[in-house]
Amino acid sequence: MTIRAVEWNTDSIILLDQRLLPKKTEFITLRTIEDVWESIFELKVRGAPAIGITASYGLALWASQATFDSVDKFKKELSVKKDYLCSARPTAVNLFWALERLVSSIRNTDSIEQAQAQLVEEAIRIDLEDEEVCRQIGEHAWTLLKDGDTVLTHCNAGGIATAKYGTALSPFYLGKERGLSLRAFATETRPVLQGARLTAWELQNLGVDVTLITDNMVAHTMKTNSINAVIVGADRVAANGDTANKIGTFGIAIIAQALGVPFYVAAPLSTIDLSTKTGDDIKIEERHPDEIRRIQNELIAPTNIPVFNPAFDVTPSHLITGIITEKGVVKGNYEEALQALFT
Repeated sequence: MTIRAVEWNTDSIILLDQRLLPKKTEFITLRTIEDVWESIFELKVRGAPAIGITASYGLALWASQATFDSVDKFKKELSVKKDYLCSARPTAVNLFWALERLVSSIRNTDSIEQAQAQLVEEAIRIDLEDEEVCRQIGEHAWTLLKDGDTVLTHCNAGGIATAKYGTALSPFYLGKERGLSLRAFATETRPVLQGARLTAWELQNLGVDVTLITDNMVAHTMKTNSINAVIVGADRVAANGDTANKIGTFGIAIIAQALGVPFYVAAPLSTIDLSTKTGDDIKIEERHPDEIRRIQNELIAPTNIPVFNPAFDVTPSHLITGIITEKGVVKGNYEEALQALFT
């Protein structure tokens, strides 16, 4: 079963509310740019590619509703609205990439009506391109795997985090299409439980043999269950290969290296940010303390206990066996290899 997390509907956006999974599969309608900002910030939509797609549709939605007496005023306000949407989540580079691409697409346009149409067309193009990119990532991932392998993954980098197929989960989708089998171990992914709520649900619906574990079971599971590879997604890849992903990824990479298990990052070129030199330059989002203090609004800790709640961590490139992109698997000197992808 394939569910699209984001769909354009001419005068609105249809969005899968991922906060409600797995209890409830509910689609909501976004009619304003404020709805889009709130949906990104509140994690109704998550996953770097899906965030970028939603934001691009959101900017196109605002543009289609806007009325100005000159194209210059329209473009100036479009830039303001782009910055507004960028403020929703600071770590996922796809958000900035998609919105900048939209603004750039009308740079030479001299009428508001033409600009409005072009923005919608560009947002749809970003959506369709992501589906093909994810399929290609899956193709390249299969060069590293064989039928019957067991893969451990962290957080959710599946079809509902992208246009279709996913990044880290794309080999599972392609495997199902081709009659090949992969077994999965999915981490729970505290504190928001994207692995338990989303990855386990998604892979189970796909018919994959998936086992759920808590985050602190990774080392024991990797040692005792013949894990053939770890594949995770990414929210930003720096020029040197350092990678920001959901909090806990760094620790899993350390365990994988200690146990000799290949550790792969699956990421489209839109997630690679050559303007960010190293992982130290990536801004790490810190979220509300109640994500730690509570689970589904039930208090599990003292009410006012101080909390440190970074949403992401950075895995240094020396712990990454390879980065799987739509152009192939990058290994070795990441600074040179990643740059070569864009030349």
